[in-house]
Amino acid sequence: MNRPLEAPDHPSPPAGWYPDPTAPERWRWWNGHVWTTFSAEATATQRRPRLPRWLSVPVLVCAPLVLLLVGVIAWTQPLAVLAGLVPLAVVLPVLSWLDRVEPEPVASRVQAVLWGASVAVLVSIVVNVTVAVLAGEVASLVISAPVIEEASKGAGILWAVRRREVDGVTDGVVYAGWVALGFAVVEDMTYFSLASIEGDLLPVFIVRAILTPFAHPLFTFWIGLAVGRSVQRGRPVFPGVLWGFALAAGTHAAWNGALAIGDVRPDVAEDVAVRVVLGVAALFVVLFFAVAVALVHARRREQERFVRMWPFLTRRYGLPPGDFDYLVDWASLRRARRQVPRRARRAFDQVHAALARLAMLHERLAELDPDDERVLAAQLSEARAELARRVA
Repeated sequence: MNRPLEAPDHPSPPAGWYPDPTAPERWRWWNGHVWTTFSAEATATQRRPRLPRWLSVPVLVCAPLVLLLVGVIAWTQPLAVLAGLVPLAVVLPVLSWLDRVEPEPVASRVQAVLWGASVAVLVSIVVNVTVAVLAGEVASLVISAPVIEEASKGAGILWAVRRREVDGVTDGVVYAGWVALGFAVVEDMTYFSLASIEGDLLPVFIVRAILTPFAHPLFTFWIGLAVGRSVQRGRPVFPGVLWGFALAAGTHAAWNGALAIGDVRPDVAEDVAVRVVLGVAALFVVLFFAVAVALVHARRREQERFVRMWPFLTRRYGLPPGDFDYLVDWASLRRARRQVPRRARRAFDQVHAALARLAMLHERLAELDPDDERVLAAQLSEARAELARRVA
């Protein structure tokens, strides 16, 4: 096994950014126990980043304005805020299930949700309102919204790539889901607020929260898929992301076009417009199940790859024979985690995550980065030691 990286200055420095021991021109995040895979380019003045991992400069700039908007909605239409949180109960378990094969750090997931709820929301509001004023509500809904909303959400996935957090297809889809979830929660609050004022809260709630809670994750799924495939194959993200963006914007435009049919065709009877909306909603339910089947298949492939890589990982990183065999069987993994004391489950998850990321690192078609391997090996060593302490 590669020699673990040394601590920055002394055995237990506080969490923060420090010069990367493997590349002095970069900063690397020390979590208080071990080096992580998060790095940032150093500036000419060698000034280290000051924000924690769950924040970023774009989020920090946009979040106050969005918080002000949500605060106004909560003050005037509190029921709209509560209704906007309902889809979380449906979407969160699915994203968590998908993320179990190679669990992403909590800070990274929080950053993705915050990006969708702040950066993507604010950029979309500014552009869509401008287009509505200049070209009308229909142009804003059918043309502007699909393009700018998917572009701003896609930027959140690219930010995760910039932070070297995306290793493959599942990672791309997972980050797409978290970003889209953050966006959808705030957008739903605005829609429910307007619907409450107009007396249409119940039908709007049924369509957006009950029938199509996965609408935004389904749109942005295509961008995450395209980005993940490019990363996994060792290819540049551009232009590979463009086909995913085209599909995301196209499906988004189809959905918004169905909602706007009454404005586009005033001669269409109201009951016909309702049937069109429900028909498109049904199509999106079918699309959701099709995507779910594809994701189950992709997740199973990742599980099989992890099992296939297990003998290699055991030899390369000096794992005691038999001690971690439960990791290669997913039913056994769940049972083993339930049997671990609660105080040790975080360390248990860190062992699993480090091994899963090492498996992905060795399976990628791009050339192996020895620095990444050393960092992940250090994470594995620290997580194993922490798990042993916690269990004892």
